[in-house]
Amino acid sequence: MNSTELTTSGNIISVILCGGSGTRLWPLSRRALPKQFVPLIQGKSLLQLTLERAAMLSAEQIIVASEDHRFLVQDCADAAGVRGSILLEPVPRNTAAAMAAAALNAPADALLLFQPADHHIPDAAAFAATIRTGLLSAQAGSIVTFGVHPSFPSTAYGYIQQGNALAGQGGAHAVESFVEKPDAIRAQELLLAGGYFWNAGIFLAQAGTLLAALEAYAPDILAACKLAVVEQTADGNFRRLGSDAFAACRPDSIDYAVMEKASNVAVVPFVAAWSDVGSWNAVAELTAPDALGNRVHGKGYVVDAKDTFIHAPHRPVVALGTQNLLIIDTADAVLVAHADHAEQVKTVVAQLEALGVPQAQHHRHVARPWGMYDSVDSGERFQVKRIVVKPGSSLSLQMHHHRAEHWIVVSGTAEVTNGDKVMLLTENQSTYIPLGQVHRLSNPGKVPLEIIEVQSGSYLGEDDIVRLEDTYGRPVAPVKYD
Repeated sequence: MNSTELTTSGNIISVILCGGSGTRLWPLSRRALPKQFVPLIQGKSLLQLTLERAAMLSAEQIIVASEDHRFLVQDCADAAGVRGSILLEPVPRNTAAAMAAAALNAPADALLLFQPADHHIPDAAAFAATIRTGLLSAQAGSIVTFGVHPSFPSTAYGYIQQGNALAGQGGAHAVESFVEKPDAIRAQELLLAGGYFWNAGIFLAQAGTLLAALEAYAPDILAACKLAVVEQTADGNFRRLGSDAFAACRPDSIDYAVMEKASNVAVVPFVAAWSDVGSWNAVAELTAPDALGNRVHGKGYVVDAKDTFIHAPHRPVVALGTQNLLIIDTADAVLVAHADHAEQVKTVVAQLEALGVPQAQHHRHVARPWGMYDSVDSGERFQVKRIVVKPGSSLSLQMHHHRAEHWIVVSGTAEVTNGDKVMLLTENQSTYIPLGQVHRLSNPGKVPLEIIEVQSGSYLGEDDIVRLEDTYGRPVAPVKYD
């Protein structure tokens, strides 16, 4: 075993696959803050809910995530009250590589439960019971997939055809075939035929079983991941896969790389509610409709409207005389789409990215390991931010070549390093940081620190930050802000 393995042999180890970008839920989900981190369900993110659900089955968890999202993952793990090890991908390489890397970081006889981070399963107890139904099959050497009983002829999911029951393996059946996402007519045929399930991308297998299948059907992916694991480094709770080796790995889904080729794949039906929250139509279904089919989240209002969904968490949004519309309001972007075109949002985001529209990838609200900032206003040579620093946290020791800053404390206590002076500021007190001055902001208190930062200067981009010291392992001078 590699010296950097994350776990010890024992019960089920939950592997949470957290690398998705979620662009179909733009403008709420963006590349810098994908849907799994957005608080969509009763103030909780899908990742937090997944971690809480996984904790019912396993005390050990591996979270496979992007390097760019490492602190978002840690925040969700803290909120869920779990201490999962976080395996960081330097670049996205789809599920085959992510699952291979996780399996290589576990004992060969460990049972690994692979779950996407962005699915919503309201009945966690039913989910846990279904997973336990697949234990015998996984221990017997099968790769067990869990097929969702289809409630309508969906064209958004692939399908799994159930074959004969496997003797002595609980409720598992052999997989007869995998079916690509069908058109509407074919989806209706599959639903009427029976014995077909939606492919939810949830798998249970011994680490050694999965690695053997990868060796047989995708040896190049396994070889690249082996090298990336050998070269991985530890940074506290994070494990960074070897960058060059992982980047050289061929991107492919586990379905194409292994599942559609292997003969030892079994399926266990899951009959409770499930959603991959993969479109705004799916999000709308999480809200109960009124008598006319309208669904409203937040401060939306419908007048003479029908089958309209409004997501308006910040301000009043009124739909007058509309029908079959999706209206998504955020602080800096609005989406209005016909419900039939929900799947095309991803294409629109790609077009916005090509045009260089910053809202395609980034929110006004930006998470940082020390807290967050919200870009309140901006104009020629000025920018205003609201900054919140978590208790006991601090920004890096830094300086700027092109801007000066004025800090005003709104609430909490600030410890400010301003050149060679260190001072404490409380509510309504302020300080001015000249251009080029070395400075740092810290929160020594027990409650969040909130300040208003007014920037002024010739250039106000985030890359005009020269770090001199940092407590979160981010690059320091001469490397600029990441």
